Amino acid sequence: MLKHRGFPGRLPGTDYQFTIRRANPRGVTPLTRRERRSDRRGPDRRADIAFVKALWEAFGNEPFERGNLDAGRLSWLFGREVLPATDPFDPADYEALLVLDENAARAAFPEAFES
Repeated sequence: MLKHRGFPGRLPGTDYQFTIRRANPRGVTPLTRRERRSDRRGPDRRADIAFVKALWEAFGNEPFERGNLDAGRLSWLFGREVLPATDPFDPADYEALLVLDENAARAAFPEAFES
């Protein structure tokens, strides 16, 4: 499992995790599309914004390996702002390639792209 050095481990001051420390010995948690409702709590929305910002700063719109990025946090964005970069795509593979859809991310989280 690739560890993304320099990527924030969590949203500062919270328990919202962005990365995992080690591979799951029972198997890889698959990425699934989670539905976001418009009435999500503020802290959840701030975590999404911070995670998108970190993805943009680390990878831009280039494909990146899932590696140690948290499956739960990715799943809130998967299928909308974060897309599979290869076909076929295995959602339960640490080596799976993903890509940030800049247009979708800017539309959903404009705050993540402000300086």
